[in-house]
Amino acid sequence: MAKMWQGVTDGVTAKVADDFNSSISFDSRMFREDITGSAAHAKMLAKQGIITREDAEAIISGLEGILADLESGKLKIDPDCEDIHMFVEQVLTERIGDAGRRLHTARSRNDQVALDFRLYLRGETDALISLVKSAAEAVLEKAEEYKTAVMPGYTHLQRAQPILFSHQLLAYCMMFLRDIDRLSDCRRRINVSPIGSCALAGTTYPTDRRYEAELLGFSDICLNSIDGVSDRDFAVELLGCLSVLQMHLSRFCEELILWSSWEFRFIELSDEFTTGSSIMPQKKNPDMAELIRGKTGRVYGDLMALLTTLKGLPLAYNKDMQEDKEAVFDAVDAVKSCMNVFIPMIKNMRARPDNMLSAAQTGFINATDLADYLVRKGLPFRSAYKVAGQAVAKCQKTGRILENLPLEEYKELCELVEGDVYGEIELMNCVKKRISEGGTGPDSVDAQIKYLRSRLS
Repeated sequence: MAKMWQGVTDGVTAKVADDFNSSISFDSRMFREDITGSAAHAKMLAKQGIITREDAEAIISGLEGILADLESGKLKIDPDCEDIHMFVEQVLTERIGDAGRRLHTARSRNDQVALDFRLYLRGETDALISLVKSAAEAVLEKAEEYKTAVMPGYTHLQRAQPILFSHQLLAYCMMFLRDIDRLSDCRRRINVSPIGSCALAGTTYPTDRRYEAELLGFSDICLNSIDGVSDRDFAVELLGCLSVLQMHLSRFCEELILWSSWEFRFIELSDEFTTGSSIMPQKKNPDMAELIRGKTGRVYGDLMALLTTLKGLPLAYNKDMQEDKEAVFDAVDAVKSCMNVFIPMIKNMRARPDNMLSAAQTGFINATDLADYLVRKGLPFRSAYKVAGQAVAKCQKTGRILENLPLEEYKELCELVEGDVYGEIELMNCVKKRISEGGTGPDSVDAQIKYLRSRLS
């Protein structure tokens, strides 16, 4: 089949070459953006007197009809077309004649592709920001529901110090807040119009690029036409943002997987977001959390794929850049699917504060508080550290916890210990004493919740 770009060549390519060159199987998802961009281009051409207003009206009416037919299913995208841009132009020309052939005046597929891609990613970025906000709100609600539950805080996956479960959850809220900031900042650089850059050098027609950009809701235009068609930084940056977001989801899901195991039993995931085993009837597997964790490598791979594609390209446009879309589309789809599962999974999660408290008590995570107590009694910290360690060893040998070690046994280790030690090492008191800003104390947690509520609103 001859191509619309035939001229110096006869426009006839081998079937295997057509299949290899074609991008319509994946760029067809941008049909709305292509039609919207073309309508704005026609308006600009008419405003500048480059085409007649009658032709512009015919073009815009034709494009509106194509959009309506595509959305209703009356018109099917032709898989034999090279790309979505050629398909729309071809159908338009078939429907309205010569006026359709005037649409491509003062533009190239190079800037048209870049325009559609930016328009599409702008909308997807808005959707992703909304999903991250919903995820943060879901986690925040759980933090408020279990605000006073005490659990062990971990370092090296070893029980370390007592914290509030809500404090741990709020750490992920802070991560999501940064994800929102990153995506919002990335959107600012996506929202720059390349249309009018043409193939690479601009055009001889008296176009008004800023008017066209304004019609499409862009905040600025690309100020260098070569950069306008060859820039894919915005796509790489979005993939970077998604990689960080997916890493946060993966870390959270890793904890959900651990916490829902019989070894921890800190939480219980809803049956709606777990599966059973084909041969072991007792199993309740956190498959959704594991899949979210697993898809992280896929998103990272998309980032590396695009970086590698771009690393050796000379300016300006090269066909290699067609490879940008599948990587970005795949990452966007993967992250959105993860978010759409993660949010209700968190909303339906049930915590087990009793098991958290039991783990905290048997982990000797108030040993630091015992040492701090001895320091306040006048013992040097290193000496206090040693006494606290000896107390832990004594408890471990006899199957007790620090709160139950008799006072006379404490005094055998250090004469400075008095009866007030038990109040100092009671776990909730240990938590309450963390009064530093940003710490796990109840007042600090309340302040964090208030801050997050304010930011997310």
